[in-house]
Amino acid sequence: MGGLNRNLFLAIVAAAVGSGFQHGYHTGVINVPQAILKDWIRTLWEDRLNSDLSDSTINVLWGVTTSIMNVGGTIGGVLSGLAATKFGPKSALFYNNFLVLIASALMCFAQLANSYAMMILGRLVIGVNCGFNAGLCPMYLTEISPVELRGALGSVYQLLIVISILTSQIVGLEMILGNDYWPVLFALSVVFAIFQVVTIFFCPESPKYLISVKQDNQSAEKSLKFLRRSDDVNDELSALKKEDEANKNMPKVTIKQMFRDKSLKIPLFIAMLVMVAQQFSGINIVIFYSTETFIRGGLSEENAQYATIGIGIVNLIMTVISMILVEIAGRKTLLLVAFGGMAIDTLLLALALHFSKENSSIPWVCIALIAIYIILFAAGAGSIPWFLVTEIFNQEARPTAVSLAVPVNWIANFIVTLTFPPIAGLIGPFVFLIFVVLNVLFFIFILKMVPETKNKTVEEIVSQWKE
Repeated sequence: MGGLNRNLFLAIVAAAVGSGFQHGYHTGVINVPQAILKDWIRTLWEDRLNSDLSDSTINVLWGVTTSIMNVGGTIGGVLSGLAATKFGPKSALFYNNFLVLIASALMCFAQLANSYAMMILGRLVIGVNCGFNAGLCPMYLTEISPVELRGALGSVYQLLIVISILTSQIVGLEMILGNDYWPVLFALSVVFAIFQVVTIFFCPESPKYLISVKQDNQSAEKSLKFLRRSDDVNDELSALKKEDEANKNMPKVTIKQMFRDKSLKIPLFIAMLVMVAQQFSGINIVIFYSTETFIRGGLSEENAQYATIGIGIVNLIMTVISMILVEIAGRKTLLLVAFGGMAIDTLLLALALHFSKENSSIPWVCIALIAIYIILFAAGAGSIPWFLVTEIFNQEARPTAVSLAVPVNWIANFIVTLTFPPIAGLIGPFVFLIFVVLNVLFFIFILKMVPETKNKTVEEIVSQWKE
């Protein structure tokens, strides 16, 4: 890939591996040892209160444990813009790893301390860490990337999320750590925190941050020379200075201004809606139904777990492919294909699941439809929203925009996690019809509102809303 060199590769790996791993791993790892953790809750309750714990109470406690991470993610997302402005994206990522150490200690030693509250608190803290990561990492990747690689490198964060979810599914198998050794699952994330602390130490701060916030042109030039492995950075440096000069003529961007200035509120609306679209596309409910569908297809529970891992591998492969497609087809095209395809797929999946008991071959059609859905989601809806928000704002407005858009993603995730499983329990497979309607609406929104940002500078992108 033109423009990619070992220094830039180091910065990408340092930023994305540590950040994306925490986000994806802690999203998936809590679901793997679910049965054994619920037994632990029941034992703690009965030992302390000498009374039986109902299944409904366990489900409430479990719901709090899984969803509390989204609350933490919202907090971290809101504060990520402030952290980026105060410390710089790179330095903020560095300091963020101390939250991993605290969270991992709380979750790992919860069993030893016989404290379920420690597990919940640990999930909250790791959520804050992931909220910071979701705002800071795509921002840093966007700001260090050459224009021709910005889309592909912006997708790296989602790639690491997918890899780490798959990793959590594998290490969480009963034969590995999904057993009495489950506390070790929550300690593994410390390894990646240490990896990021060590590697990102050798990487430069974002040149855009150094020019726009620190007003340090010399350090920005040094950063660019490191990232491009070339002394010929005058043109890019001049473009950054020109953008900074243009931004200086604009008043300081506040949250109030983001909602009142037309040139800011339109892209902010786009960024927020794309984040909502990602979570309300149906991805969580499709994954929720996947294991059940595999069992309906005749697989044993154990083989259904392996099939779920297989779907994770499909997701990984397609996410890698999307990194190439995003620079060929463009962001808008991939989003349209993804949401249009998911609308059709969820309609067919609702019908197939409804009739699955009437024909023994239909469950296998459901499995194929789930695989197709995952391919469509990974092609565009999974990765593009994370970096699109950093592409449609200039340096002056980007931290504030990120601190508003990223929490919307976490809040949407929280709403889906809490509301759609009960709805699915009431109306069964027809819950997918809700997503058919939503995906059609998202398709229309993207067609009418979302700009194509491929191979465009930030100034070219934001200028359309200044007219």
